[in-house]
Amino acid sequence: MHQVEEWLKTCKLSDLTKDDFFEIKRKGFSDAQLARFLGASPLDVRAQRKELGVVPSFKRVDTCAAEFVAETPYLYSAYETFSESNVTSNKKVLILGAGPNRIGQGIEFDYCCCHASFALRAAGYETIMMNCNPETVSTDYDTSSRLYFEPLTVEDVLNVIEEERPDGIIVQFGGQTPLKLAGDLQAALTKFQIPAASGEGNVKIWGTSPESIDEAEDRDKWYKILTRLDIKQPPGDMVTSEQGAIKVATGLGYPVMVRPSFVLGGRAMEIVYGETDLKRYIENAVEVDPDRPVLVDKYLDRADELDVDALCDKDGHVTICGIMQHIEQAGVHSGDSACSIPPQTIAQECLEVIRDWTPKIAKALNVIGLINIQYAVQDGQVYIIEANPRASRTVPFVAKAIGHPLATYASLLMAGQTLKDLDFLEEPTLNHVAVKEAVLPFEKFAGADTLLGPEMRSTGEVMGIDKTFAKAYAKAAIAAGQKLPTSGNVFLTVMDKDKDAVVPIAKKLKELGFGIIATRGTAAHLQKSGVEAEVVLKIQEGRPNASDLLKNKDISMMFITSTGKEVDVADGRDLRRLALACKVPIITTMAGANATVQARAPSL
Repeated sequence: MHQVEEWLKTCKLSDLTKDDFFEIKRKGFSDAQLARFLGASPLDVRAQRKELGVVPSFKRVDTCAAEFVAETPYLYSAYETFSESNVTSNKKVLILGAGPNRIGQGIEFDYCCCHASFALRAAGYETIMMNCNPETVSTDYDTSSRLYFEPLTVEDVLNVIEEERPDGIIVQFGGQTPLKLAGDLQAALTKFQIPAASGEGNVKIWGTSPESIDEAEDRDKWYKILTRLDIKQPPGDMVTSEQGAIKVATGLGYPVMVRPSFVLGGRAMEIVYGETDLKRYIENAVEVDPDRPVLVDKYLDRADELDVDALCDKDGHVTICGIMQHIEQAGVHSGDSACSIPPQTIAQECLEVIRDWTPKIAKALNVIGLINIQYAVQDGQVYIIEANPRASRTVPFVAKAIGHPLATYASLLMAGQTLKDLDFLEEPTLNHVAVKEAVLPFEKFAGADTLLGPEMRSTGEVMGIDKTFAKAYAKAAIAAGQKLPTSGNVFLTVMDKDKDAVVPIAKKLKELGFGIIATRGTAAHLQKSGVEAEVVLKIQEGRPNASDLLKNKDISMMFITSTGKEVDVADGRDLRRLALACKVPIITTMAGANATVQARAPSL
């Protein structure tokens, strides 16, 4: 392969014969690789290859070891002589999956792909699923009409499109992986004009256009939309150098939120508290260059975060499906935060602003299908954090909480139906509370810190439903594996800005019969507020300290909040890991502490 590579670097695209192309493709070289070696574009390579008649054939996966004819509709591509795909001229739609399941991109997209396939098959379409991951429900043999086990790249998607010639392509349900392909796919479909097998026009991307998807992802275009709509966003900017990052952060004032653009799951996202931390982040966490800019935003300290899912149709109608309030405050990734439908502590005026802004944003982006928008509320002011014109990880939770199949609705909207057709024109009103709680895998990973932050760590989620928030949260906590104690001592150590907030929590714990043990500063504040607390040393202050009490089983629950500064994080890491090893419940946010106390005593 190296020899072929070196030879290709000496060639031009026009030099390659049909036999050359067949040999090169059989060795596994992609059009993108050939384009790089030959100094051409991938679409030019594709056009030349097709002109010479070099196209993949599709083979069926033999699930019976050649004992019977392979009938299972699993297909893969190979550069061979004949195809076994048995395509039809029926109406059909190609659904792009999420690729490998990983933290921040996984099962919720599998759920959406399945519901899309079921709904569109019922509506009379053949559904063609494309995904490279066999371990999903969307790749089960009976989920779709045909399934292509292929990499989610522009070249491979175009190969399937040309084989099947579907009426539409759905890119909204597979998360960031197919979304990143949308622009290049649109360019290819515009260039090649592939007619649909049904005879009803050319193949096209269904739902929200790639141009609108780009508007939501591109920071400059997004700012222009928000400015036009007079919608507030936390101040910030996009930077491509360390000097630029320092200049923006200094102007905003620390702490700031920093993250690479175009990521999912909060990957490499961090709250930084000073210039030293910022330099470390720029140097170590991300590669900063014009192609991978870094976003630096003002961190909204002590703000409440909310998620909104909405459906939009081709006529511009928008229906809010659910407004979720995060239990943890802004700064903890939405995938790690517990959340509640309906919101519990957000002022009605703020909710009305959210209900006003959501359809404005959806219409400005010309969304067809699903959109997820994240908001923050700080001191009565609403800010928008970001908008994602696609299915979000919240879709399964919201659908079950409100009793409406949102992914099914979104599929039908993309196929041309309207919200009126679906009889879903009003935001659902609930007579119950639904709480989602994250399942966190810390005990499976030795040395992992339990501190929650902007980068997603959870590997699952559970749900609790009841008439009240306290009971719903208690059910969700139990389902997530939290074993809340009924007696014993609770250890408290919180940063200065949380000291006032911890007082009512400590009082409730006292009313429940728990003893309070706290570090020196927290204990002094509690005692000044009339709450008795036993003082214990920090680990670096001597013995006996909090770790000794943990080992002696004198602590049954722990509430710890951290400033996020490196010294603070390092100091508390050992204590948090020890609590995990001792199977002592540990809560690292004040909102989580308050919800936990409510769950332990719904009547208080």
